Amino acid sequence: MPVTNEKLDEVIHNLSVAVLGNHREEFASDPLLAKLTALGSELWIDTGDLEKAREIWKKELSALTTNNTLANQVVQSGVMDEVIGATVKKLKDVASHLSVEELVLEIGFVINCKIALRLVEAFKTHVSVELHPAVSRDIERTLHFARRYYRVCPEYFIIKVPLTPEGLLSVRHLRKENMPINFTLGFSARQNYLAARLSNPNFVNVFLGRLNQVVSDNAMGSGENVGEKVTLATQRALSEVRKTRNGITSRLIGASIRNGDQVAALAGLDVLTIPPAAMKEFQTSGRDTATVVSKVQTDLAPGIDSSSSHAKKFPALWEVPESFHAFVDELMNRPDLHTMTGPQLVKLCEAKGVNLFHGFSASDLKKIRDHGKIPRLGDWGNNVALDDLMTTSALESFSKDQDALDGRIRSFLD
Repeated sequence: MPVTNEKLDEVIHNLSVAVLGNHREEFASDPLLAKLTALGSELWIDTGDLEKAREIWKKELSALTTNNTLANQVVQSGVMDEVIGATVKKLKDVASHLSVEELVLEIGFVINCKIALRLVEAFKTHVSVELHPAVSRDIERTLHFARRYYRVCPEYFIIKVPLTPEGLLSVRHLRKENMPINFTLGFSARQNYLAARLSNPNFVNVFLGRLNQVVSDNAMGSGENVGEKVTLATQRALSEVRKTRNGITSRLIGASIRNGDQVAALAGLDVLTIPPAAMKEFQTSGRDTATVVSKVQTDLAPGIDSSSSHAKKFPALWEVPESFHAFVDELMNRPDLHTMTGPQLVKLCEAKGVNLFHGFSASDLKKIRDHGKIPRLGDWGNNVALDDLMTTSALESFSKDQDALDGRIRSFLD
């Protein structure tokens, strides 16, 4: 699919932007949230729903994050139908050369901007906006759409790029342009160590709730503390690399938080992005602020049955061995790094025995997508790394929700 032309870019830009007012609403403080921020944690809300965000917004909150799933929820509610209809009407003349798939991608870009700008207007704060999954394996289009997002709202937009080989290399380019990046869909300390060294995004992620769920769904134990253990280990690894490597500033987001207890268990983390329900649960938990203390140095025991045949896969989520450090050192010293492609990065990993990017076939990806965001571990052998499998499952899950969003757009094109 070709990158669009300058005339179309300008039309899409004009459809996407909004004039933001200067009014900034004052919100009340919450003592529990204030204690978290005093411990060094930045607090975000994980929703694209303006009304849900407004219900729980407090003075201590500093950003919101959206994704393909959350955007689809907003779009399916019908609140964006007027935007879709108006965009389709405006594009009839200037986009006649586009295929339906390209047209849907452009309209989806406008919708995502509008969803995010509603949040910006309400709270005058940063909002993470996510790229369409269709561009996740294309460096040129990742750069193109990221730059377009940033141009729409450079003061408040943070661009979310998914963890793929092409994503890593794209972010390396975008950060050299000082673009704010939220590098998403991480599941291990080693993935995020590599992202920090190679690309230095503003933010990296651990989707911790899904790690607990993959254990429980696969009958390997309770799953308790698995995601929390990975997240805290990743925080310690990032803190160390920020101290020892000049210029690295990547901060960790604890994502996929499921309940208020997890919020407390991650106190002191760089950033917590919290769904509204979990935020309410934490705020109304009855905790004394004195009990909310930093957990960053805590080494939790994971609820994994050690007798499970898959248990041995999990330590790789929280460990960053010296051999991996050496691999990243070698990668960073390559003279061709700036021009490297995604397939070249994959081949290099394979040659060095680093199982970061498995070559999933089309049928593999269909199996993953059909099963849902939590994979069935028995379907995959030991040659597929768990963090790679979780990232692939998450991206396929987001792609499925994006397909539903795209379907609503297509209904306006018929």
